[in-house]
Amino acid sequence: MKAIDILLIEDNDGDILLTTEALESGKIINTINILRDGKQAIDYLNKMCTEFDSAMPDLILLDINLPKKNGFEVLKHIKNKEALRHLPVIMLTTSSSEIDINMSYYNYANCFITKPVEVDDFMEAISKIKNFWISIVKLPS
Repeated sequence: MKAIDILLIEDNDGDILLTTEALESGKIINTINILRDGKQAIDYLNKMCTEFDSAMPDLILLDINLPKKNGFEVLKHIKNKEALRHLPVIMLTTSSSEIDINMSYYNYANCFITKPVEVDDFMEAISKIKNFWISIVKLPS
């Protein structure tokens, strides 16, 4: 199986730990890069666009509630920049607000997942993300 590069944009330490543990327990060969605020994410992605040998992430897991720039601002940046718009973005957030769901899809998120509150449910949700987005879906190279 091809190595998968995942960019996790999340500021909550507990959610970072749960997400990384769930991905690692799935025995998927992957690299997980973690960014903790929206401005840092935009700067990181812009830098990847300008560096010739930089490998883009295969999948982005993006929280909405981030410091400096929120997830919607990051999503808009990704989907409005030609070199980035092909990247699959999963909104992974505590929100279940209809406004947030609609805003995510309006700005071309590939899917919206509300983080379950219970640890076991959270781990299962990440496992399902892994199964679908890494094992089933063909990602652009």
